[in-house]
Amino acid sequence: MTLEQIAAAVAALRLTPLGGFHEDGYTMILLGPADGFWDYVTEHPAFTGDNPLDAWSLAAISDIAKHLDAQAVFPFGGPPFNPFIAWALNSGEAWQSPVGLLVHKDAGLLVSYRGALRFTGQIELPKQSTSPCDTCTTRPCLTACPVSALGPNSYDVQGCKAHIETDAACRAACRVRMSCPISQSYPRDPAQTAFHMEAFHPS
Repeated sequence: MTLEQIAAAVAALRLTPLGGFHEDGYTMILLGPADGFWDYVTEHPAFTGDNPLDAWSLAAISDIAKHLDAQAVFPFGGPPFNPFIAWALNSGEAWQSPVGLLVHKDAGLLVSYRGALRFTGQIELPKQSTSPCDTCTTRPCLTACPVSALGPNSYDVQGCKAHIETDAACRAACRVRMSCPISQSYPRDPAQTAFHMEAFHPS
């Protein structure tokens, strides 16, 4: 099994590898949305129930894992929860941004992980990348939040939620996440962003 073969298989689900790493004789491949993801997912029969995106992820990634002879693991379903943030940082494709959120080399601050595939043995992986923040001279994420809820060492969750109740633009999409130059070139449907914002703070 190669990374290219895995990428081709998960592309049918409008998913893409967002990094991987080796550990204890296994290879972990993290999966996140690709172009066309939201239209595909929201029309799928498994997109149903109280947590439709998790329901789809569980069904779809579990199925592809069987096809690829891998184990499916997820960032939901706990406690205990799988350490996806630590895994992302270990992948060499995601880093802690100046505002503390994860930033991915391709997805920017819009990075999200729907699950991962654990393979027995070592699959060849690309060389680790460098954080896009290292060459970002303006760092707009540091000043994008109207109430300065996000900072390098803290996140005022309650202040953020209180503000988005009165700010339609923030309710539709986090200004900090959208300010990242990498985020702005990432093909994520605005409807998906609004879905995540609603899950973060229901109306």
